[in-house]
Amino acid sequence: MAEIIMPQADADFLLQMEKVAADDQRRIFPDFGGNLEVPLISRNQRETFSLDISRKRIALTTKYQVRGRQVVVLARLDFGAPHRNPDDSEIGVPHLHLYREGFGDKWAYPVPDGMLCDLGNAWQCLLDFMRYCNVVEEPKIIRGLFA
Repeated sequence: MAEIIMPQADADFLLQMEKVAADDQRRIFPDFGGNLEVPLISRNQRETFSLDISRKRIALTTKYQVRGRQVVVLARLDFGAPHRNPDDSEIGVPHLHLYREGFGDKWAYPVPDGMLCDLGNAWQCLLDFMRYCNVVEEPKIIRGLFA
């Protein structure tokens, strides 16, 4: 698949834009081995976004990401393995991928201090990530047994 190139200013603007749930549907937070895609929309309803939640069964890892313009990953929070950046630097776990013009989501950064309240609580990490991505009205996600 061809890499989508978006100007950095556009990506930064989209990440900062206030986001709300696109519908009132109730969704269940996935157990390990599950995925969930939640549609979001800007307050002015001109931009659409997706909140993706992926929880792998084997490695017991979790990933949260927000996409804009359907395919551009604006931010992704990974709890899997360390990440090696294009400059060969290694970033530990958890780490935050942010869109970088010319590289897409290939660069990861240490999670900013204070971003995550409780690393051992997947549900709280989701709430913290949504706050970081400026989701100002939470979608209706029901906590599962392993949230």
